[in-house]
Amino acid sequence: MSPIVSGLLVGVLFGFALQRGRFCMNSAFRDIILGRDFTLFKALAVAILVSMIGFSVMAMTGIITLAPKPLMWGANIVGGLLFGFGMVLAGGCASGITYRTGEGMMGAVMAVLGFGLSAMMGATGVLNPILKSLQTTKIMTADDKPLTLANIFGLDLKMAMLVLAILIIVVWAVFAMRNKSAAQSYGDKAKSLGEAIFKKGWKWMPTGIVVGLVGTLAFPLSAAAGRNYPLGITGGWVNIFQSLIKWQALVEDKLKITALNWEGAEVLGIVLGALVASWIAGEFAIRAPEPKILLQTLIGGLLMGFGAVVSGGCNIGHILSGVPQLSIGSIVGGLSIVAGGWTMAYFMFIRPMNA
Repeated sequence: MSPIVSGLLVGVLFGFALQRGRFCMNSAFRDIILGRDFTLFKALAVAILVSMIGFSVMAMTGIITLAPKPLMWGANIVGGLLFGFGMVLAGGCASGITYRTGEGMMGAVMAVLGFGLSAMMGATGVLNPILKSLQTTKIMTADDKPLTLANIFGLDLKMAMLVLAILIIVVWAVFAMRNKSAAQSYGDKAKSLGEAIFKKGWKWMPTGIVVGLVGTLAFPLSAAAGRNYPLGITGGWVNIFQSLIKWQALVEDKLKITALNWEGAEVLGIVLGALVASWIAGEFAIRAPEPKILLQTLIGGLLMGFGAVVSGGCNIGHILSGVPQLSIGSIVGGLSIVAGGWTMAYFMFIRPMNA
């Protein structure tokens, strides 16, 4: 299977699941402090656990080679905070604004525009010197491996991932049985399986399971394309924007076009998958907020894109793909994203409500 085809396949599946489950980490983290609502956070936790088990089993059987991100504490913290600030301004995380673009939301389109431009300028453009200065400190193990929760305790990473995931599931199940409010109960029951998949909004459990399975599938397919990592968003938008710029140069100056890579195809697939899902469900519509909101989402996207490349990953690269590999860098980056999001949510929502 060609890298473009496999990337598109994973992206379409991911985009479909994101749209039907309304899976957005900005909402997941924001809802906790605004309404004490843990619904989307539980979906995220399930996705991480499914990915953790899938990654460990595939690593044990030699299907994949684990690739946790390194710890660059300064860059992880600064980039994560910037990403978190921008995530709230943009009204969605990297995956949120991507799938909502497929739904026809112009606010998300503006956020994606800012995200892709600033990520590209940070990765290869005028902002790259700032990125390099923030990423100078990289902490590795004595044998030059990325720090993980496993190797700092002298444990095998593959086994530690599997055991930790199983322990968390057991503890969660015990608490869920004691707390009946953890049961899912919203909306009318679907009349058929087709209606449940294509028409009704997915509940948190199936959303988390499907997202985790898509992430698991992404790892070997991405590795086969020469990119040894599971799901990602930031690098895909960078690749798409670079390809568009090179395409314009090709038209004007006969220069060689930059090829679309696996991650770029995956991101296009997310937009396509969300478009298909929203169209079938009757939820697709071109919607544009007032101009000041469009400007706000653009600024949010700019902060997110630069923050993601500085930190070495967005919410998908760190939280959904790096945390299951027990990467200390991804854990620090992910916690910084949450802290930045909560800080901006306080100033935008909580403080005005209190006043």
